[in-house]
Amino acid sequence: MSTSASFKIIDILTRREETFAAAESCTGGGIVARLTDIPGSSEVVWGGIVSYSNEAKITLLDINPELLDRDGAVSAGVAKSMAWGIRVRSAADWTVAVTGIAGPGGGTVDKPVGTVWIAWCSPSGNVSAELFHFDGDRALIRKKTEDKALEGLLLLIDRQD
Repeated sequence: MSTSASFKIIDILTRREETFAAAESCTGGGIVARLTDIPGSSEVVWGGIVSYSNEAKITLLDINPELLDRDGAVSAGVAKSMAWGIRVRSAADWTVAVTGIAGPGGGTVDKPVGTVWIAWCSPSGNVSAELFHFDGDRALIRKKTEDKALEGLLLLIDRQD
């Protein structure tokens, strides 16, 4: 995703006086960093929570420990719960959550390195999630995750423009 897409997101949210927050695991704050690179972003970016560990997901975003035990941190349910949890904490209009395996270790047969769930929450409270499988090294997987999270956000907010 080019920087121009980040500018578009900030521009649309500024015009509409809407806000954004992120709950990030595998990207470690990269999504918020990319948006806050844009001048004027402080008007619309609430911030984010980096919930890298399961304990952080439970403590900071109120993720149900039973959900983590049953489905694992890299799952649709956890991604959706993260998107909702950051919305509750921030009261932001739009939220994004990412959870995945950036590698080089940590992958399994069922969830190989590059497996990422991204969830988005809209002002109506609708939460959706999508599964991605990215190739590349750790840095590239994280970049692709940030790209898809922001691309998905832009598509959603554009639909309501």
